[in-house]
Amino acid sequence: MVHSVVSTFMKQHFKYKLFISLTIIVIVIIISICSNGSERMTEKYFSNHVNIEEHNIQLLPDIMTSMRKPYPDMEGMARRCFSNHVNIEEHNIQLLPDIMTATRKPNLGKSVFFHETSCLDGIATLNARQGCAIESAALANPTWDVFVLFASPVGFSNNTEKAPALRALESYPNVHLRNVNLWTYAHDTPISSFIDNGQLFKSKFLNSHTSDFLRYLSLYKWGGTYLDLDVIVKKSFDEIEPNYAGAENLETVAAGLINFDYKDVGHKIAKLCLNEFQNRFDGDNWGNNGPGVITRVLQNICQTYNTVWMTRARCKGFTVFPMSKVYAINFNYWPMFFEDNFSELTMDLTNDSIVVHVWNKLSSDKRLPIGSQAAYTLLAAKYCPKVFKSSGDFF
Repeated sequence: MVHSVVSTFMKQHFKYKLFISLTIIVIVIIISICSNGSERMTEKYFSNHVNIEEHNIQLLPDIMTSMRKPYPDMEGMARRCFSNHVNIEEHNIQLLPDIMTATRKPNLGKSVFFHETSCLDGIATLNARQGCAIESAALANPTWDVFVLFASPVGFSNNTEKAPALRALESYPNVHLRNVNLWTYAHDTPISSFIDNGQLFKSKFLNSHTSDFLRYLSLYKWGGTYLDLDVIVKKSFDEIEPNYAGAENLETVAAGLINFDYKDVGHKIAKLCLNEFQNRFDGDNWGNNGPGVITRVLQNICQTYNTVWMTRARCKGFTVFPMSKVYAINFNYWPMFFEDNFSELTMDLTNDSIVVHVWNKLSSDKRLPIGSQAAYTLLAAKYCPKVFKSSGDFF
């Protein structure tokens, strides 16, 4: 009896479940058919209308094929970045002196120039590695002026604490922080029309190409030495005869270290570099306006494409140092600076270097704990001790 009741119940339950399942399937099919039909109607609506042909309608241009497209005002943004910031007035920032109006000017032929060309928020700041480059230059060259030029107008506010690297640099009397206005700085130079026409601000690599613009301009105006902000200076520039750069490889003269005298051979080459920069400027090519400029100018002067042959005698008083002097570690091997097990080899390879270049474009995301025995921490501890000590737990 019980078995019969259970059996009947199970059969009825099965039929019920089957009915529900079939009903759901039918509903899904109906929805799918309606949906597909609706999608086809929608697709047709947004792709083409019979009315267009029937009524001979002249369509508006498509945004992707039209000659005139909307784009952000990148040139305008760049100009504002390097001319003025609302933040300066809003936050009561006391601007750094401008290099052209400050009482203390660069010592002609005996100044070191660094350029910070980021679009900052009005507050002067430097990270530890930038500070290390500056300190190492000041420490190795106490009789030289070291000028750090900020292309985006910056200063200090009582409400904002100075970056540790800046505080560490304050004890060096030969370090000078300055703003630089691109337009007034270039005024009455061979490159003034270039900055006025706004071509620079259309560059895809604005920060880098602004640095390229400034390095050749600073050396033309004052003479002396330009350095990238990702170097460590090991030796005094007093020991080196003026007018030099370093080879990156057999074909390229790099632009991370350049020295020109103020009025003789170097000044003439600096003028050639300014002309080459503006005449062959390419905002789509990262290296064309930096190393490309000095390389092409020297190829013409030295009458050779091989940097090994770019000797002082052949280059009319300009020296291109071999790779071991500045770029002992090729950019492909930049991790050698950051690995403990390569430390001894890296220190040996850079032993004879004037300047050590650590390829910040590739290595900027690599952080080193202070206790690391990597070559970069060993070099920093020796050649930029105050900044290194101020950097906290990581460098």
